[in-house]
Amino acid sequence: MHQAPAGLNSDAPNGLSAARRRSGFRLGAVVSLIAALAAAPAGAMNITHVTSPGGIEAWLVESHANPLIAIRFAFRGGAAQDPKGKDGLAYFVSGMMDEGAGELDSIAFQERLQSLAMRIDFDASRDVMLGNVQMLTANQDEAFDLLRLALTSPRFDPDAVERVQAQIIAGLKFDEHDPESVASLAWDRIAFQDHPYGRPIKGTMASIAAIAPADLKDYVRQVFARDQLVITVVGDIDAETLGRTLDHVFGALPQHASLAPIADATPPLGPMREIIEMDVPQSVAQFGHRAFSRKDEDFMGTYILNYIIGGGGFSSRLMEEVREKRGLAYSVHSNLFPYQHGAVFVGNVATQNEAVGQSLQVIESELKRLAEEGPSAEELADAKSYLTGAYALRFESSSSIANQLLWIQIEDLGIDYVDKRNALIEKVSLDDIKRVTKRLIEADRLITTIVGKPVDAGLRAAPG
Repeated sequence: MHQAPAGLNSDAPNGLSAARRRSGFRLGAVVSLIAALAAAPAGAMNITHVTSPGGIEAWLVESHANPLIAIRFAFRGGAAQDPKGKDGLAYFVSGMMDEGAGELDSIAFQERLQSLAMRIDFDASRDVMLGNVQMLTANQDEAFDLLRLALTSPRFDPDAVERVQAQIIAGLKFDEHDPESVASLAWDRIAFQDHPYGRPIKGTMASIAAIAPADLKDYVRQVFARDQLVITVVGDIDAETLGRTLDHVFGALPQHASLAPIADATPPLGPMREIIEMDVPQSVAQFGHRAFSRKDEDFMGTYILNYIIGGGGFSSRLMEEVREKRGLAYSVHSNLFPYQHGAVFVGNVATQNEAVGQSLQVIESELKRLAEEGPSAEELADAKSYLTGAYALRFESSSSIANQLLWIQIEDLGIDYVDKRNALIEKVSLDDIKRVTKRLIEADRLITTIVGKPVDAGLRAAPG
């Protein structure tokens, strides 16, 4: 499945979090913590660039309104660093990072988390391995020490590895029968081919079964390093204390990572189409093509354009044409995925098997019309109004603030991005958006994957 960076449209990169693997194990201990974090106001945000005595850098939003600390950090590398034949390794590692460390086995580690009312989650995305930590200020010394232990001395005990391995494989078996997952995996395979982005983040049943504890240790040793680390901290801690804490928690990590070089991907242009039969009453189609990188001068225009096309819910063009006017589908949407080594524009539609062909025809026709005419002045104004007005909603809690600022660091947008972001949107003119539309959209060159039992006579595989 695709994951949009949280700096754009999503706040939940995919991964195997302990909360999903362990239903209710420590739920009672963290309910009050999560509820308090959700209630923490963003307020007037002052971002401080902190450098520890040992040279570790972090962004800090200091707030003493609640006795809570939220930390988000990332190691550049992610699932793109999975070796061939070991697809899903980063995902596997993300599920193992709270399964024991140092002298604490899995049960003892979980009991320690529970006693501290502390939360530690890891998630693997294509380009980064993400960490999420939440704690009470009163427990910060012990909580930070437990985090240090998890990062520097993970155990990867065979029994825990086997248990998590079985859970991942069970999830992959479920995904085999999920049309959206199958369509997404097939689209990535066609679009990215032999590039690491073309491999499944979760791996396959065969690749996960082939992963041993030594592979997990190798990944941590190669990726978890200070030169690939970005950190954001929000909450009840001052800069001086944070500086000392950064050295304590992260200082023992290797200075340099051993990352494999990743080439830039250039997804081919279609038309390409693949139909995967699955006995389900409703088909899912994924369509799209290559897009612009986050550093491209037209990226912000593309971001606005995506909202107009299919990212704006019921106000989007595709929702209006496919669902509202014709009743062909319950949902249709689009998104941008500006990965570090290759960006794509991707849309999805779910509809009855009998309506797949017509839905795709309407989508292609609307994209062509949009490319020829460009968005209207009203569509541009509405998109700007929503995108600028809704931005503050991404900073409602300590955890969400930390998440947003982390992705701003990952995407190298600058510490002043929060202040200038809305002005960048407002700067995009009607002429700009029309030029960007012509540059981006190639409606007759789509890569499309369809999963289901489409009955449309016109859905023969497009030439590849």
